[in-house]
Amino acid sequence: MESMTRVADAIYETSGARPDVPVRLIADEELLGQVQKDRSLEQLRNVSTLPGVAHFVVGMPDMHEGYGFPVGGVAATRPPNGVISPGGIGFDINCGVRLLASDLRRSSIEPLPLVHELSRSIPSGYGRTGRIELSSGELDAVLREGCSYLVTEKGMGRAEDLETIESGGSLRAADPSKVSERAKHRGREQLGTLGGGNHFLEVDVVEELFDEAAARALGLFPGQVTVLIHSGSRGLGHQVCTDFVRRMDEELGRFGIELPDRQLSCAPFESPAGRDYFAAMCAAANFAWCNRQALTEQVRAVFARLFPRNAELRLVYDVAHNIAKLERILGKELLVHRKGATRAFWPGHPELPERYRGIGQPIFIPGSMGTCSFVLVGTEASERISLSSTCHGAGRALSRGAAKRAVKGAELRRQLESRGIVVRCPSNAELAEEAPLAYKDVEHVVDVVERAGIARKVARLEPIGVLKG
Repeated sequence: MESMTRVADAIYETSGARPDVPVRLIADEELLGQVQKDRSLEQLRNVSTLPGVAHFVVGMPDMHEGYGFPVGGVAATRPPNGVISPGGIGFDINCGVRLLASDLRRSSIEPLPLVHELSRSIPSGYGRTGRIELSSGELDAVLREGCSYLVTEKGMGRAEDLETIESGGSLRAADPSKVSERAKHRGREQLGTLGGGNHFLEVDVVEELFDEAAARALGLFPGQVTVLIHSGSRGLGHQVCTDFVRRMDEELGRFGIELPDRQLSCAPFESPAGRDYFAAMCAAANFAWCNRQALTEQVRAVFARLFPRNAELRLVYDVAHNIAKLERILGKELLVHRKGATRAFWPGHPELPERYRGIGQPIFIPGSMGTCSFVLVGTEASERISLSSTCHGAGRALSRGAAKRAVKGAELRRQLESRGIVVRCPSNAELAEEAPLAYKDVEHVVDVVERAGIARKVARLEPIGVLKG
């Protein structure tokens, strides 16, 4: 902590491994102390060694140790010679969160039958397959076109959904031919599945508004029933990452790149390996958006059965938090790696839906089972402070093993249900891994984000039902 210099409220810096690339942290003293309990700060310093890194690397208040890059790490590289690194995106490509808003109020629903029906309708857990069968041609269309294919060709969703998904739910650089057959095999039967680990579907209630004008623009009101969906690209994305980590590791010598950590394996963006990975990553990102779109339609079907006279579920927004994208940052086109980090574009940004350009990009920061989640919007200051990025959640404070040693799943289930939170999770062990005590205090993390000036709070959501994998 002694090497960190406070440069502004909730913003610290220290030297990177290269003199021209400092390491920046969005944190306060308490979060700085937590960061130093693992290797995440060391990993962030290692990221600053990557060829072509621009400006600075930045860690979010939810930062913790990951594969190569820390989770909660952001770095931008300069094409064409700047690198792309699979470790800077993560194995779950385009893991992300979307928020659905109903017209229902808390007083008009019973959480138990709702969560029960959701658990019956939505496959969850490691390795689970779904009910959507895709031919090889249909899977390639999903990978190439993303949500526009599901909505326009398969009738899975509404045209207005596409307006409120980051990048319209489709990255045009996607090329299914760069995705291995092994990856396609793993993903073919997983569209519309939640997955395991920290993935969830949560029924929430809007408990507090901090910015009424922004809340109105997002269609949020006090007492409103909402649904958060957190899932990604499942086995397909994991295999894409695995394939290219192996390929880039084998080709490092060809590019003359020396790394302090082999988990940072990378390739110049314009090299064959770099371009192939970017095309495959974009395809996996399209699959992930389609996965959340399919999950949305399953949730809508449950609401239609249970609340036939008031079943409207509107997609507020969908944000990715494991992805690399070409963006204009501080006047230059850069390849921005966000791993466990969310875009935080400012009001008026051209990539935002027109309906939200007056308030900034919607941001969702989930807590954990039993704790609140937050809706925020991005600010203009985020570009110069954090490369137009913010955090993606509370961030782990305990490993999964430590969490299981600290709490028993059955007892945790009883605790949550005693507080009126209905829980559905097939495994008590996996439930314990995601216990609230395993995560940092989300309210503290969000307060630090707002103090740093990279996003501002709009609403607080409280859970009444949780479906875990």
